[in-house]
Amino acid sequence: MQIKTVLSIAGSDPSGGAGIQADLKTIEAHGLYGMSVITALTAQNTMGVKKVLAVPEDFYAVQLEEVLSDIFPHSVKIGMIPNEGIMDKTYELLKKYNVKNIVIDTVTASTGGTRLMEQSASEAYTSKFLSIADVITPNIPEAKLLWGKDICCEDDMRSAAAYISHKIGASVLVKGGHLSGSAVDILFCGNKFYRFVSERIENPNTHGTGCTLSSAIACGLAEGMTIPESVEQAKKYISGAISAGLDIGHGNGPLFHNFRK
Repeated sequence: MQIKTVLSIAGSDPSGGAGIQADLKTIEAHGLYGMSVITALTAQNTMGVKKVLAVPEDFYAVQLEEVLSDIFPHSVKIGMIPNEGIMDKTYELLKKYNVKNIVIDTVTASTGGTRLMEQSASEAYTSKFLSIADVITPNIPEAKLLWGKDICCEDDMRSAAAYISHKIGASVLVKGGHLSGSAVDILFCGNKFYRFVSERIENPNTHGTGCTLSSAIACGLAEGMTIPESVEQAKKYISGAISAGLDIGHGNGPLFHNFRK
């Protein structure tokens, strides 16, 4: 039996709603084989992130090389990168093994505002690290940082996506969930814009949405879909996982990744 493989490089969420845990649930829900390399441990739950502990760089690198040298991934999702040392190891090893179909969820802080990346790593992240991606998935605040301007409407999203794409050499999906009205995401891919619209779902439990979306996109790429096709199927998956209405925890609860069962 053969199966497509997806590697998640991200932090751990012990409450199971985001990070490595959300990624593996998403990959399993797509019928693929998931692997994980942990960049950091977090102490968090549905009410927020309390503490972050980065994995030692040398041990992190051993984790990643052991996976890449044995079970080569058909795609990779990258989430939390806590510091420049882990960033450099990731860049070096993915280049060494010529890994393709890389999706980067550009998370630098939690929804509650806890910084998940050292400030000193930010410049290298935008100037070098993002160039290894095939597609990145910034939300409005993240796209604003990468573009350097406010994003107030769909036209701004288009301008930001095109600017960032030309700067880093990757496709860019700007997620519009922070704007009012229908949930509109703009993808700039191959010098073309793609617009994805979905109705807002009345469910406050959206913990791990960004992690889940980027992992679902990686699943599509692993199965041979184009980037626009992968984004389209990932958006449908996210809508289903939110619509399921899972309600656990005392704060911003997680999605139901296994809603299809």
